[in-house]
Amino acid sequence: MTMLTPRTPAKLAPPGRSRRERRAAELESRTRLVGERLAAISAGPGVRALQSVDASPSGLTHAEAALRLERHGANVVAQERAPRWYVQLAKAFRNPFIAVLAFLAAVMYWQDPADPGVVILSVMVGISGLLRFWQEYRSGRAADALGQLVTTTCAVQRRAGSGSAPTTFEVPMDQVVPGDVVKLAAGDLIPADLRLLTAKDLMISQAALSGESLPVAKADTRAQDPGQRATTDPVEADNLALMGTSVTSGTATGVVVATGGDTYFGSMAGSLVGERPQTNFDTGVRKVSFLLIRFMLVMVPVVFMINGLTKGDWDEAFLFGIAVAVGLTPEMLPMVVSANLARGAVAMAEHKVVVKRLNAIQNLGAMDVLCTDKTGTLTEDRIVLDRYLDVHGNEDGEVLEYGYLNAHFQTGLRNLMDQAVIDRAGEAEEVVVDARFSMVDEIPFDFARRRMSVVLARNTLMGGSGPGEHVMITKGAVEEVLDLCTHMTDRGETVELTEQLRWHVTRIAEDNNRRGLRVLAVATRTVDTPRDAYSVADEDGLTLVGFLAFLDPPKADAARALEALADKGVAVKVVTGDNDLVATRVCSDVGIAVGTVVLGPETDALDDTELRALAARTTVFAKVNPVQKARIVRALQADGHTVGFLGDGINDAAALRDADVGISVDTAVDIAKESADIILLEKDLTVLEQGVLQGRTTFGNTIKYIKMTASSNFGNVFSVLVASAFIPFQPMLAIMLLVQNLVYDIAQLATPWDRMDEEYLRRPRNWDAKGIGRFMVTIGPISSIFDIAMFLIMWHVFAANSEASQSLFQSGWFIEGLLSQTLIVHMIRTRKIPFIQSRASWPVMVMTVLAVLTGLWLPFSPLAPSLGFVALPASYFPWLIGVLLAYCTLTQLVKTWYIRRFGTWL
Repeated sequence: MTMLTPRTPAKLAPPGRSRRERRAAELESRTRLVGERLAAISAGPGVRALQSVDASPSGLTHAEAALRLERHGANVVAQERAPRWYVQLAKAFRNPFIAVLAFLAAVMYWQDPADPGVVILSVMVGISGLLRFWQEYRSGRAADALGQLVTTTCAVQRRAGSGSAPTTFEVPMDQVVPGDVVKLAAGDLIPADLRLLTAKDLMISQAALSGESLPVAKADTRAQDPGQRATTDPVEADNLALMGTSVTSGTATGVVVATGGDTYFGSMAGSLVGERPQTNFDTGVRKVSFLLIRFMLVMVPVVFMINGLTKGDWDEAFLFGIAVAVGLTPEMLPMVVSANLARGAVAMAEHKVVVKRLNAIQNLGAMDVLCTDKTGTLTEDRIVLDRYLDVHGNEDGEVLEYGYLNAHFQTGLRNLMDQAVIDRAGEAEEVVVDARFSMVDEIPFDFARRRMSVVLARNTLMGGSGPGEHVMITKGAVEEVLDLCTHMTDRGETVELTEQLRWHVTRIAEDNNRRGLRVLAVATRTVDTPRDAYSVADEDGLTLVGFLAFLDPPKADAARALEALADKGVAVKVVTGDNDLVATRVCSDVGIAVGTVVLGPETDALDDTELRALAARTTVFAKVNPVQKARIVRALQADGHTVGFLGDGINDAAALRDADVGISVDTAVDIAKESADIILLEKDLTVLEQGVLQGRTTFGNTIKYIKMTASSNFGNVFSVLVASAFIPFQPMLAIMLLVQNLVYDIAQLATPWDRMDEEYLRRPRNWDAKGIGRFMVTIGPISSIFDIAMFLIMWHVFAANSEASQSLFQSGWFIEGLLSQTLIVHMIRTRKIPFIQSRASWPVMVMTVLAVLTGLWLPFSPLAPSLGFVALPASYFPWLIGVLLAYCTLTQLVKTWYIRRFGTWL
């Protein structure tokens, strides 16, 4: 467990910094103040805690509870709720490219309300926004369905009046108030921050707060009691039970000292609502969108001026400029992106993954660093008995037998380690136990002794000296048990435990501790004078038998899953609240090169630049608190990484929110699921690997569309620019340009169903606005070369060189432009040779054929007159085939050069 003391004020982000840094500073400040107050309550006796909240051990009266509920409010923490559907719908349309399309549609409507382009653009905008809204709305509802609490009530002791006897009531957790006396039992969730007043065999799971996999013992100790550790961290305080934790065994009563936002949990949750930080996807889409908008803002005025000056018709030049703006704009971009993400979400759902925020799919594919807790991700999230050792560290069945007898016969609630011993011994052993032993008495576990004993009557079947012989079996913390031992069992013989042997057995236990194991000692004593009752004073003169060593075992497939992620270019860093010894053991077992383990408190002394350098070279962080986890994530992001975070605890919520993609599980605490972008229905890295591949496929198909369309459109507009300067008529009517784009864009609706080359999926992919711009100006003009060639063919071969024959010219260029745009898709979609080394999926192939057939049919169709087309002579088509073959050949050659020159394609 770690102390949640944030960095010193000198290290906090100044008020002028970003919203994310201010939020981080607020989180640190709130948790520090709440932590200090709780630590002060822990340091004093229980009566002082009661006085601090004006309460008594008998509990509040109903009237007092009602007044306090009104004064302090409901016992709930700040939670991020999904916005109302209409707000979510409006946000689905908040995109810079959608704004451009809406503006173009408005201008076109102002010029001509009957313009079909208005309807086309409006439909594209509508479908894009509705696709995104519906997928996120549906996923949000699925995630909400996973967020049901296991328990909604707790046992509270209250009185009818000031003179009445206390009675225990089950009340809703949100109605618990400061001063309430709460009764706890195994399985209960802690409803608020409590100062314990009484406790018996109490073990609490704090994994959600601290990340420590094993439950910890708690008791109603006072500051001066030997069992109480001095600490300024409320999580480590032995006499505090905090909201968000749960009871695994034992019973207790405690007084509520904080509720809702004033709790330790609430101090963290309060800083996790509101606007989320910008992720890799958000930044990438914005950069690409504004790159394309800048191209449009440069090209459209140039085309407008050239047309106006050469043709003299400024109204027509304005209309053509608007058509060029539409032609240059990848108007299907928002729709294709939304369809890609929605398709990815559906595919991931098949792998038991709920996508709450669609943008997270691309972030998952771009992720090159995954920060994860170890419990339940790398491990099975359960305690097992790993080994049972004699005093020399060798496995010994007798040690297991005595440990089993101790666990089997105790009458109190078994903790997780007792159950692990019983599970390891096997069910068959229990059949004969009752025949060999009978229970005489037990000395229960308590916090100060940290051990428990059972006394059994051993009959002659066990080889005792006589019927009814009593044997005491003690199991507990190594130091406490060793202090009571005078002898030890050495290879079947009882020998005196000398100082040298005591040092030897202590080293055996410490060696196992250093391997990340929780070690208990087992000792016995044969009672010379059997009796019916035994006490703590009888736990003396024991003989050490050996040790039981426990761990949360690594998952069988964790090593393979980590290797698969590494092969895909994802580095895994373990960021855990558990101690460094356990973290090292688990990471070593699953094949992670541990190196130097960095502890959370060490990061507090570093500024942001120093932490960036440390995070880059560190694989395992241990004993880290929520503030430190989030700061490590931000340091990795500042170093240029796209960071994913996998966690399920309260202590993970801040990091989940700050990461580019926050990943949680359906069994996580509510605040973790609310902070996450993706929820795994199985806490399994193998499932995550499938999600990474799907994310890369989704991104690949998106970037494929952007590069194909942007370069093609840029080439078309460049061709229009040349034609406008030298041809005395419009090279293509505005309506033709719109129809050409519409047919092409409809064909691209199959893009989300295309496959990506296996080589593309091997490493993370990211937005590169500069690369897209370079691709546009390099590949785009290739089409212009062949457009100009078609201009010359139409002008000289087919004599389409006057206004009277402009329809023939325009029809010829329309077919060549549409077919070259459509066929070049197969050249650009892969860095390999198309159709031979890499083939598109069947939906893409079908849409390509339909687009080509549509382009060839339109000039001969009944629609031709209304669109300005005329039928082309048969002699046109051999020229067309020659131009298209030359175009594809040159594109393949340029592609080969481009890959060699820049080392990338898509």
